[in-house]
Amino acid sequence: MAKKDDGLQKVGDILLKGPAHLRPPTKTQLRLVDSAVSIKDNAAEANKNEIAFHHTVFCQTALPYREVEERVWERSNGYVQLSVEAGRTFDPNANKWVDVPLPFGPKARIIMIHLDTQAVMKQSRLVDIQNSMTAFVKTLQGRDPTGPELRKFRQQSAAISNSTFRLFATDEKGTARQANVPVVSGFELWYPKDERQHTLWPSFVELSEKYYETLIRHAVPLDHRAVAALQHNALALDIYKWLSQRLCRVDGKRPYTLGWSLVQAQFGQGYAELRFFRRIFLKTLKVVLTQYPGAKVEPTDLGLVLHNSRPPIAPKVIVSGL
Repeated sequence: MAKKDDGLQKVGDILLKGPAHLRPPTKTQLRLVDSAVSIKDNAAEANKNEIAFHHTVFCQTALPYREVEERVWERSNGYVQLSVEAGRTFDPNANKWVDVPLPFGPKARIIMIHLDTQAVMKQSRLVDIQNSMTAFVKTLQGRDPTGPELRKFRQQSAAISNSTFRLFATDEKGTARQANVPVVSGFELWYPKDERQHTLWPSFVELSEKYYETLIRHAVPLDHRAVAALQHNALALDIYKWLSQRLCRVDGKRPYTLGWSLVQAQFGQGYAELRFFRRIFLKTLKVVLTQYPGAKVEPTDLGLVLHNSRPPIAPKVIVSGL
């Protein structure tokens, strides 16, 4: 005999399948909340382990959000230009050169931040990837990474190491500050234990001398807790990095308005219509602002109004961290 339906629903079913506002928070949501509380409560007391660094050019331009077929990626933001050319590597198993794709997505972004952070903190062009990658991913995720997760990070490390980055920036007077600067000048490869994995992982990379020199002069301090919290979202990472280097340079007496068309040109990869991009951007911006509570950004019908804001990491913390 069929069980009588008493019209009641289990609490568990309501939480898992019911309205979104009644569902339990996801691991990503919990990570965002924990990070936001930590940053808000301890902004002035951040220690050196909570400082990350990134080159100002990569705070103003962006890598692809997802895998693309193109072999060359170009982005422009005002006086800053970025060109990335996908590389090739020799596969001894196949005895031939193979194409390596362009770096893309959130993992490529946080690897770049990791390379810059290690170089600045250790004051060295040589960055150990093989021994630091697992510890780095564990710090980001708060747990030991799985094999597939590490494999994705290593794939992006290989893409970055084999790519040719060309950076070009000018000041308001038209004077070039840097041009055609590769990020990595050399790297050592190690072979996966599984012979079916043909991609060669870099065990360490050596940043090019020119890139390292400009990085030391133009490194943007970031809050590592925010980077970890936003690690799942490439757009969120791009917005956070951009605000971190841009807001502290806004005139304190004169807010700056960036029109929506310019915002889309900088962040709207893959969005043909402004209204769709704007909807996603504003939703993502709300998340980013939970990780950068000091940011003063005002969305309007015309665009984003940027107000002078304190950087995410106080200068005195940066000095003590180094």
